[in-house]
Order: sequence, then C-alpha cells, then structure tokens
Amino acid sequence: MSEQRTLPVPDGLDGLRVDAGLAKLLGLSRTAIVAMAEAGDVLVDGSPAGKSDRLIAGSRLEVVLPGPAHPQVIEPKEVDGLRVIYQDDDIAVVDKPVGVAVHPSPGWTGPTVVAGLAAMGLRVATSGAAERQGVVHRLDVGTTGVMVVAKSETAYSSLKRAFKERTVDKIYHAVVQGHPDPIRGTIDAPIDRHPRHDYKFAVIAEGRPSVTHYEVVEAFRHASLAEVRLETGRTHQIRVHFSALRHPCVGDLTYGADPSLAKELNLTRQWLHARRLGFEHPADGRYVEFESEYPADLAAALDRLREQS
Repeated sequence: MSEQRTLPVPDGLDGLRVDAGLAKLLGLSRTAIVAMAEAGDVLVDGSPAGKSDRLIAGSRLEVVLPGPAHPQVIEPKEVDGLRVIYQDDDIAVVDKPVGVAVHPSPGWTGPTVVAGLAAMGLRVATSGAAERQGVVHRLDVGTTGVMVVAKSETAYSSLKRAFKERTVDKIYHAVVQGHPDPIRGTIDAPIDRHPRHDYKFAVIAEGRPSVTHYEVVEAFRHASLAEVRLETGRTHQIRVHFSALRHPCVGDLTYGADPSLAKELNLTRQWLHARRLGFEHPADGRYVEFESEYPADLAAALDRLREQS
C-alpha cells in the first residue's frame, strides 16, 4: 500500500530541484521521484510540483510514497562478448562489451551484465536491489572494459565501501578531440543532470563534486589519447568533463563530438574504455589489478588516427 507523508522542506535542500532534493530526503531514486511528480503525488504548499521546480526551505511538502514493488526477477540470458577475466569465491571480474547495460533499468530492454552472468551460472551476492544484486559500480552502455561484481556478501560490503571511500583505482583510456592544454591536469567541476535534457548530464554549479585526473599519452593530428583516473564516479563523468573542456570523446555525439570524425573512424559510440581496475581484495586485503584490452572498434579507430598523423 502507498503511504502519505507531510513534512517541511529542510534548510539543507533549499534551492535544489525537486527530483534531486527529494531523492536525498526520502532515500528514493530520481526515477521514482520523477514518476511521483508526474503522477501528481508531490505537492509543495498544496500545489503540484514538477521534477525541475526548486525547493524552498520551510515549505510544506506532501508526498504519496509508492508501495513496495514486486522484486524484479532476473532471467538468465546469454550476452555475446561478455567475458569473465577472473573469479574466486568472493569476486568476479568481467570484461563488458559495448551495447550492454550493467543491470536492468526503466526503458532498457537490451542485454545486461547481470543476466549474462546468470546465464553462465555464476552466483552473485544477494545484497542490493533485486535487479542489481552483486553490482558495486557501473559502466555506461556505450563504454567497454573491466568491472568487478561481488559474489559474496562480505565482498559486496567491502567493495561498496571501497568505492564510496575512493580507494579503488579506476583507470580509463579516452580518445578526445583536439589537444588538451595542459597535457596533464585535473578537472574539478560539479556534475548534475542537464537542466533541459534528462538523458544528459552537465557541469552545474550546485551539482555533486566531481574530480577527473588526466594525462595525454599520445597525440594525433586531430585528437589525443588520454589516460584518465577517476577520483569520483558520477554518471557520464569523463564524457561531461572533457566536453566541458571542449575536447569531447571522439564519437560521443551526445556531448558535442564532431560526427564527421566519428564517420571517418567508423565509430558508432564514444571512444572510452575502462582499461584497468585495482583494489584491495575483500577476502585478504592484498592489492589486485585487472586490465582489459581495447575492443576491435576502438583499436581500429586508434590505428587509423596513427596512420593519419
């Protein structure tokens, strides 16, 4: 059954968007808050509130919280190209191919890592929401590379804490347009959902703190290969940060990349790859590191750029 709740908007949420503020206040996802607002189940001072309206401290908030949803059952389904690089009793390290989401989400009907692992008969931790059990971090659908999944409950808790405390080494390789100056630097710019396009994110003054370190390791005529280390892990962080520098990832049309260069390189997605992942093993604390080779489309584009230089 649904639950109706009335409470004041706390000072700490003053000025935040309804979807962002209520997600923090109620512990629900932004997707759930948006659905509530669209259904008229979010009122501020007696008037329906839209997802992008701004909260004012002290206003009277009335919400109808949804009842518990039926757990989503993950049906095993083989995923082409999904590879397990390493596994033991506690963790499974996988190489995620392009076009695969990590777990089911509203509006996504394509392949997922969790369904692929289930098809392999691989047992994962039962902690977390039903549709994302064992998942401790994510990669975009269009981003390939290495990621870790928890198999034991101990590993799940340990890895979630490591990602939250930023002790995991997350190294990406990105080919970006142009030549970043300086060739080595840090992008420290807050990120939040784009104010006009819900499918995008952007650098927003009141967004969540986001820090990206980069170093150009190879320069081409029209692009650069950068090694990127994430200090934080926001959605689309690398793509948004390099776009804000006016050096978007090659092929990333969502964030302003040149479509003619993408066509020339035969790229249908952003040139972005999770290259290495390092962390303390949850079972014994030893440092372990895993690496993923470039997939065929990214390797071919890189070869083409080298030929042109």
